[in-house]
Formats: sequence, structure tokens, C-alpha cells
Amino acid sequence: MVKSKTKVLLLSAYNTPSHKSWCNGMIQHLDDIDWTYLHLPPRFFSWRIRGNPISFMHLFSEQLSENYDLILATSMVDLSTICGLFPHLGTAKKIVYFHENQFAYPQTPNTPERLEPLMVNLYSALAADEVIFNSDYNRCSFFVGVNVFLKKMPDLVSADLAEILSAKSAVLPVPIKDKQTKVAQDKIKGSIIWNHRWEYDKNPEQFFASLSILKQRKNDFKLIVMGQQFRTTPDIFAKAKQEFAEDILCWGEQPRDVYLKWLNHGEYVVSTAIHEFQGLAVMEGVQHGAIPVVPDRLSYPEIFSCEYLYGEDEINLADFLELLLTDKKELAVPIVEKYSWDSLTQDYRSLLEL
Repeated sequence: MVKSKTKVLLLSAYNTPSHKSWCNGMIQHLDDIDWTYLHLPPRFFSWRIRGNPISFMHLFSEQLSENYDLILATSMVDLSTICGLFPHLGTAKKIVYFHENQFAYPQTPNTPERLEPLMVNLYSALAADEVIFNSDYNRCSFFVGVNVFLKKMPDLVSADLAEILSAKSAVLPVPIKDKQTKVAQDKIKGSIIWNHRWEYDKNPEQFFASLSILKQRKNDFKLIVMGQQFRTTPDIFAKAKQEFAEDILCWGEQPRDVYLKWLNHGEYVVSTAIHEFQGLAVMEGVQHGAIPVVPDRLSYPEIFSCEYLYGEDEINLADFLELLLTDKKELAVPIVEKYSWDSLTQDYRSLLEL
């Protein structure tokens, strides 16, 4: 008798390019599973994270009315409400995957605390049988945030709630898409890549401030600035495009093939993020032969050894880059093959076993 395929409902409420890539990677590498993949576009964040059950119900009521062996949802899915709207889904095994957590999201100045995203994360974790994080930093910051948040509630809160959640949690990284390549022969000496979302939490001010310091010190470099752009971007990008006009090799969001071409050309890939849970952009740069230059914070110390950590601020970064640009410091490209789909497919298969 032929064993039937495991039926998995895969839900992504805010389907950013990185979340979409993760979902498609699982479907491609675990093709013996019967996938139903439902997703919502990544816009109107505040409405989407609180209202996604209504949108899922409106668009996919027929699919949600079916039976599944397992539900795998990203952390922005309001899993508890979905199971309330479709009670039969409560009988399936439920896993929530945290690419990021809202408890560790940096607050912009003069903005009130956002309670709804925190509650969605918390309720979904409570509704799940397993809670998976892409890094230990993500996991730890979630539980620190949960404890701080629960202490603000005036009464009737379980003292061991975070402990209960921790007992059913684990770490499993997001696999990176391609295999690590050999360092290209046509690397452009002194070229610096910045390939992150053009938003404040990636801290572009610090990056460009460090480049200004390098300029003042008469250091030569070339600049490759890529990454996802939105309708509004921090003002620093327009200023930096003028300030470093003579040094720019590539500027702005690029098609995938062009993006990969410049990763192959770049010598160093830099992060200045204050909000990052695995560092996929840097890991992608390393895959294509760039040397990582990353802060000593967030998830980076888990992934890269201390020789690639520059410290905290723009002066630390400028000092570190100056040593590299003047050949006073030599670094090899680290191996990140253990984060590839080839290396992690079996771990994902084990996660989805019933």
C-alpha cells in the first residue's frame, strides 16, 4: 500500500521576498509533501498583522476548509484566530516559524508601543505545538521581550508562560538559496557592498557615516549599494548618492541576475543593522565570495567568528574597513555551506514529520 503524502498548510501573512524564498525553498526541496501554500502581499503592515485572518478567510475560505496533517505558519500569521475561524484546523499539528519577532523590533523615536503585533506573536506561539526560530538571538530576544511585556500586564498572568513556550521552542536557520561559490577572479579591489532593505532599522546612517570618515582619511574605495527599496526611503540615501557619486559602481534595487553579478564583484559585504535576526543579506554576499564586516550584536556573533566583527559604531567600522583597504588586515572568506538547503533539508524534513 502506497503511503499518502503528508498534507501541509503553509501560511505566510506578510510574504516579503525573504519569506517567499523560504516557502518556495521548502516546496522545492521537500517535494514529497502535499503543500497548500497561502500567502498575503507584504504591504500595510499594521493592518496585515492584525487583520490577516479576515484576509485569509476572504481569499482562501475553500482551502482553509480542508483537512491538513500539519500547519506551518510564519510568525505574522494570527494562528490562534485562524484556528478559531476554522475550528477543524485545531486538530492538525501546528508549527510557527519566527523569521523575526516583534518584541525585538526597534522603536522609532516618539512612537507609541505597538501592542497588536506583540500579541499576535504571543498568541500564535501559544497556539502552536512547536515554536521555531531562525537564530538563537531571535529565540532569546523573543523570550526576554515576552517577560518584559507580561510584567506590564496588571494582573491574571501566568508567571511561567515564557518557560512553557521555551520548552517547545528550537532553532532552525533559514537556508540560503545557492551553493557557496569560489571567490571570483574579477573581484574589484576595495569594493564595499551594502545590500539591505532601505529602511531605518538597517541603520544606513551609520554605514554612510563610516564612509565619510574613510573619505576624510583619504582612503579609496568603491561602493555597491543595493537592496529592496520602498516608496519612501531614509533621506540619507539621497545625500550619500551625491557625496559618494565618484565612488559608486552600482546603486539601487537590482534584478536578481544583476544583483548576483555585483555580489560576485564585491570584495566586502557590510552590515550596520540594529534589527536583524539571521543576516541573510550578508550570508548571501559571503556565498558569492565577499568578506563579511559585521557588528558585534544581534545574530552576527552566532554566524561569524570574532575576526569579522568590527564592534558597534561608525568609528569602529571605519577603523576596521581602513585596515582591510590598506592591506593591514587580511581575512579569508568564511565557509557558510552549513546554511545551504543541501545541508538543512533533512532538518526541515525531521521538523515536518508527524
